[in-house]
Amino acid sequence: MSSVWRKLLTDLRNPLLRQGYALMANTVVTGVLGMGYWLLAAHYYSPEEFGRGQAVITAMRLFASLTALGFVGALARYLPVAGRRTPELILRGYGLAAATGGVAAVGFLLTLPMWGQTYSVLAGFGPGLFFLAAVVVWAVFTLQDVVLTGLRRAPFVPMNNLVFGVVKMGLLVALAGALPEGGIFVSWVIPTALALIPVNWLIFGVVVPRHVKRADPVQDPPRLREIGRFLAGDFPGTLSILAIIYLVPVVIATQVGEATFGRFSMAHTLASMIELLAMNMAVSLTVEGSFDPAQLAENCRRALRRAFMIVTPIIAVAILGAPLILTIFGSDFASEGTLLLRLMSLAVLPRVLIEVYLSALRAQSKARTLAVVQIGLAVLVLVSTVVLFPFAHVNAVGYGLLFSELLVALLIFGNLRKVLKLGQTAKATVTQGSSGAS
Repeated sequence: MSSVWRKLLTDLRNPLLRQGYALMANTVVTGVLGMGYWLLAAHYYSPEEFGRGQAVITAMRLFASLTALGFVGALARYLPVAGRRTPELILRGYGLAAATGGVAAVGFLLTLPMWGQTYSVLAGFGPGLFFLAAVVVWAVFTLQDVVLTGLRRAPFVPMNNLVFGVVKMGLLVALAGALPEGGIFVSWVIPTALALIPVNWLIFGVVVPRHVKRADPVQDPPRLREIGRFLAGDFPGTLSILAIIYLVPVVIATQVGEATFGRFSMAHTLASMIELLAMNMAVSLTVEGSFDPAQLAENCRRALRRAFMIVTPIIAVAILGAPLILTIFGSDFASEGTLLLRLMSLAVLPRVLIEVYLSALRAQSKARTLAVVQIGLAVLVLVSTVVLFPFAHVNAVGYGLLFSELLVALLIFGNLRKVLKLGQTAKATVTQGSSGAS
């Protein structure tokens, strides 16, 4: 035990691992509190309202993330070297994410009859306006965690989400009697809005000034044109990945009943949390690749080792214990969600390879290759899910993910090996040159 503790302390002195562990801890905190939240929701609300709440929250996150998630790679790549332009870069990200999400949400609300009965609860000026405000709030909420990570302050992220999750659960229970229809969505949005105030005070009042002060005065901050070129390649690809995360569940919601979607969504949410663990280390890799490009290959190797070390036992538990885990929410959840949870959990293994490769590409500003890999993966997932849905129903999502991520991981494996060997190749060349000279 003491050796494990010493190893952990050593890891925490490494910025890559410290940031990655903090983000993984955030995923665990979010996951545990999320399970508690949905357990309470299943207890205090009807199955129809449970499914409706899941569907509306998923739609909100989809539109809020249209641009917000598109800026994740850019902020992780350029905030470490933004210098005096750091506040400007953050505010531009906030503004564009909120504006784009708002426009998309308005389009959704204007075409509401096309999206099925589940979303009819948003009809009317009041519910529509609240949904629109929720999209704008969630867009900023999504980016503030990325900002803290890009400025090497990821340990604040789990603290923020711990408080957010506890308040959200308390409000969920408090609204169960007063707002039996709509209480789930309201309890999700209000704490989100309140969380923006202290976190952004921390960002702009403390973290950003210190970051700017420590910046190298000789180094020129990245110009907007440079960031724009990066986004031109990264954003379409990220938008494609967004389709996997959020659009697929929204499409499923239009094809099945509210209660069925609630059971699908619970298995999907749990598996997505495992996938986030792989993505967390990858985000940290992008940040550190920007701070210290010379260590990219070594950091990639570290990220892969730690990511597999952490997610493999979790995947094993999810696959073996899927029925027991889902039975906590009810027997129907287990009978309809077990196979989906197992398939999606297994798909995380190839996703680790893909995410590390994508992060290395971001650190190297290889936006065109980024777009090709991400768009290719999204097309594979969406097409395979649609093709398999008539035969496998909601489990088509799991089969589609597993097939697509295995195929993409095989296709990128050769290039990933080259990235991992960059540092070793350089060292071997130096060693051979030295021995020859002597």
